[in-house]
Amino acid sequence: MRTLIIAPNWIGDAVMAQPLVALLARPGADDRIDVLAPPHVAPVFRAMEHVHEVIVAANAHGRLQFGARWRLARSLRGRRYDRCVVLPNSMKSALVPFLAGIPERIGHRGENRYLLINRMHDAAPGARPPMVEFYARLAFPPGTPMPPQVPNPVLRHDVQRKREVLERLGLQLDDPLVVLCPGAEYGEAKRWPARHVAALAALVAIEWPEATIVLLGSAKERPMATEIAALSGHELHNLCGETTLDEAIALIGAASGVVSNDSGLMHVAAALARPQVAVFGSSDPRHTPPRSPRARVEWLHLECSPCFERTCPLGHLNCLNQISPAAVFDALKKAMRFETATRPPR
Repeated sequence: MRTLIIAPNWIGDAVMAQPLVALLARPGADDRIDVLAPPHVAPVFRAMEHVHEVIVAANAHGRLQFGARWRLARSLRGRRYDRCVVLPNSMKSALVPFLAGIPERIGHRGENRYLLINRMHDAAPGARPPMVEFYARLAFPPGTPMPPQVPNPVLRHDVQRKREVLERLGLQLDDPLVVLCPGAEYGEAKRWPARHVAALAALVAIEWPEATIVLLGSAKERPMATEIAALSGHELHNLCGETTLDEAIALIGAASGVVSNDSGLMHVAAALARPQVAVFGSSDPRHTPPRSPRARVEWLHLECSPCFERTCPLGHLNCLNQISPAAVFDALKKAMRFETATRPPR
């Protein structure tokens, strides 16, 4: 069985698709699973067991680009895939496997793609399902009952890669590493305030003076990370914009503790089983939680939350402002309590 997966466009969604990959990989079968992914999420799938090849294809967001999709579909025809699992819900994402002539095309009911998807899954009515289960459902025929428990996402630890990245960045191999991820691509209603992150960093530096504290994120988040470092009054390593996603995965895999917002890097930390604290504001940890027994969630669940908005519609951002650095620090200490005995090798 040759399977192609059309990847989602968000890092966190890519991580949450890993249990689906594991369910599609039949034990003992000579199957092949490839993933068609945009460049910014490709490293996530390269860190998954059972993925044979990641085919990188960049598509401009919101544009049909029919000519480019037609050429990509023609290039895929010779691979003779038996089925394709389409994770995004857009019509555009289902177009390539249809044009490539892949016989079985699996996906959830999305926007105007009744002919493009021929094994259609209907979303369950009511509340938003957890994303891991939402994707995992595609491994089974429509209407089939789900297993009682879907496994948590898992990414591979590459010990040699961790060492290479730490050495390139001038970080000490043997020092405890605490990673703070202050960004969230979705919007400010998912970003814990910079002053709170700075206060947390100061608490970490005082409690563990031997630790290396790293700020990790994209280049767009570098000014915010610079502000955090200045406000903290301690030496923080601002690596926002200085690492590839592959390197960020390696750094998180080497961490003794991680604190993040509800972001792609939160899901990476969970899939690498790192002790972590996830701060939630406008989003819902029941829908996209960090799926790890070593993760703790800070969420106030105010009357106005979750609203799933990019910016606070009420203008006060209480769902994040009222989560104190002391509370997050206490949760981090509890998450890290058994770290010495259980951390993977670096």
